[in-house]
Amino acid sequence: MAEGAQREREARAWGWVAHLRDGGTTPWSAWGSAAGADEQFGRYLPGAQQLELLRRLNQRRLPAPELADRVLAASAPGRGLPDLGLVGVLPASAFGPPPVDPAALPADELVRVASALIAEDVVAAGDPVERRQPRLLRRRYRLLGDPELANPLRDALVADGRPPGGRRSTVVVAGTDLESMLVHLWTARSLGAGVRPWPDWLRLELGRATVPGRIDLAELAAEWVPRVGSDRVHVVLDDPRRAGRLAGRRRHVPIRPLSADAIELARRTAPVVGTLVTPEQRTALMWQRLRPVLAAHPGPPLRVPRRHRPWLTDRTDDLRRRLAAGDYAVHGVLADPVEHPAGRAGVRGPDDDRVLALAVELLLGPRIGTAQAEREAT
Repeated sequence: MAEGAQREREARAWGWVAHLRDGGTTPWSAWGSAAGADEQFGRYLPGAQQLELLRRLNQRRLPAPELADRVLAASAPGRGLPDLGLVGVLPASAFGPPPVDPAALPADELVRVASALIAEDVVAAGDPVERRQPRLLRRRYRLLGDPELANPLRDALVADGRPPGGRRSTVVVAGTDLESMLVHLWTARSLGAGVRPWPDWLRLELGRATVPGRIDLAELAAEWVPRVGSDRVHVVLDDPRRAGRLAGRRRHVPIRPLSADAIELARRTAPVVGTLVTPEQRTALMWQRLRPVLAAHPGPPLRVPRRHRPWLTDRTDDLRRRLAAGDYAVHGVLADPVEHPAGRAGVRGPDDDRVLALAVELLLGPRIGTAQAEREAT
């Protein structure tokens, strides 16, 4: 009798799987007990995280059958719960987490599965940059400072056959206001080797007496004066186009900002990409494949919470004094911390529900790397 009841519970679960594969949106808790399945779609039932993610996709828009199969077969990388069983199907066990109602899972658990699928798409897209052979006659340069300003410009120059470096280079240190540079630095690390969540990272950085070295514009400029001479070092604060001209590129490289939730999704995806390719490939793919797609989805920007305004003000004043005392050219003025108007102040951190909604949009949109995805990202 007990064995027959277990088979009936499993049949009900496989019936729900079939319902979801067909585009259904009924939650597990509302799935009728008599709704069984004529066949199984695998040896084991998919995990609750995968099933609930597929249901959320169906709610938004019917996914392609290939995507539905990928979701059900996906794993949940990183820290978090293992694949979870469905409550009412598997008996409780003294070992491992108990079965769950998929609809009760936090958004964070579904983002884990979605990030694995997005990472696969990023890697499958491949390196998009067609690099020309380095030109023999080219302006020698080095680009430093704010990574959101320096990295895209450097990538464009490399693609043009103008890699950085060389003797007597013109050193361009690009920057903007300190709050933006902090956000940009966390963005760059989210697209790279990995970084702590925004609140933890910010608390650590703002506990220091100085700004992070990557965006300490005065220190970066001062380090290069003895190497190349003060006449070849420029700090650019006023116009990114000036930084491009100093580095030898006439055409402007437009930079589309990322929302707070887009940066968080990148942060969750980068470590998975890093398990599939080399560190160098991971950085290139995240910046050149995933970042443009994320930028095509607007959302609230990330801001430093107002309680940190005194730190921003003090560090801005210090940085401004050191820039003024430096033996190099400074173009523009380091802006004061901005008191953002109500309603346009952005957010103090990413939101898991919004991150999940963005991940769903990416999965249901054109496959990363396809011509349609490239068009929508420009």
